[in-house]
Amino acid sequence: METKILSAKDVNEAAEILKMGGIVAIPTETVYGLAADAFNEDAIRKIFIAKGRPSDNPLIVHISSIDEIYGLVQEVTPEAIKLANAFWPGPLTIILKKSKVILDIISGGLDTVAIRMPAHRIAKKIIKETKTPLVAPSANLSGRPSPTKVEHVALDLKGKIDAIVDAGTCNIGVESTVISLCEKIPTVFRPGAITIEQLESVLGKVEFDSAVINRLDENSKPISPGLKYKHYAPNVKLIILDGNQKQYLDYINNNEANKVAALCFEEDAKNLKIPFATYGKEVDPLLQAEKLFDALRKLDNMKNIDLVYARCPAKSGVGLAVYNRLIRAAGFNIINL
Repeated sequence: METKILSAKDVNEAAEILKMGGIVAIPTETVYGLAADAFNEDAIRKIFIAKGRPSDNPLIVHISSIDEIYGLVQEVTPEAIKLANAFWPGPLTIILKKSKVILDIISGGLDTVAIRMPAHRIAKKIIKETKTPLVAPSANLSGRPSPTKVEHVALDLKGKIDAIVDAGTCNIGVESTVISLCEKIPTVFRPGAITIEQLESVLGKVEFDSAVINRLDENSKPISPGLKYKHYAPNVKLIILDGNQKQYLDYINNNEANKVAALCFEEDAKNLKIPFATYGKEVDPLLQAEKLFDALRKLDNMKNIDLVYARCPAKSGVGLAVYNRLIRAAGFNIINL
């Protein structure tokens, strides 16, 4: 299959491909998404095939205006309206009870659906021009680091999808926060740039599911993308070192070996004796989120490296989103220093 590389000016062409049942990688403010018409089951199936995505991993439906949510769910609750007014368009996904129009292939057989309205100008234009909601999981091979640049998408999916819309680098860098309003207490299943503290400022009490920082049982059915399976992983083995800067540097420099690299903060790099990739500054979790997936992919470009020691980020605010991605990339391999 030939994959067309479209520019940000080619919104109409991208929309036509989607209307005809094709699949197109589109930019969002979080990561690039692999889009298909949310009402075309054959098109959606192409996403699962191209990505190698497990069939029980639910998809997020993307809309271009708040009004579009009403036909997709059984009830737009008062809590949902508060969240939409506060954070849409933006990197927040809301889970509600689905209406009959939502295909089982989207919800993974669950009675719920995840919906978000992206803030990216090109994404909104494409959805609006297609005249239908779009499903759009991350535009990468399943299990690999999510794509924040066109070259990431092309590396994983060129020749497997119809087109890629090139609109530069995604500015947030990690996927949207996912909150379910179907629990007794609103529950975050995937942290993102919209933090639990921000959600609590609108809703009051908010919980986060234990699967945010722990491995989900293999027999459990994931209510949100990014819960059950190994995600975001480079090809090399990744181990997280949980400690302060001195502990991290001492561990690495005392265990220096061939074929070992570091994934660290910019401040750490000057003190390392081994190859490294940086993912932002220790005091800037937003920058960490923006740089993480690109740094993970850079590790794969390093020659003769088979083990990476990663510096652990903070576990609060946006740092929780970075930690959530990193522990999955590492397969929950953590050494507490």
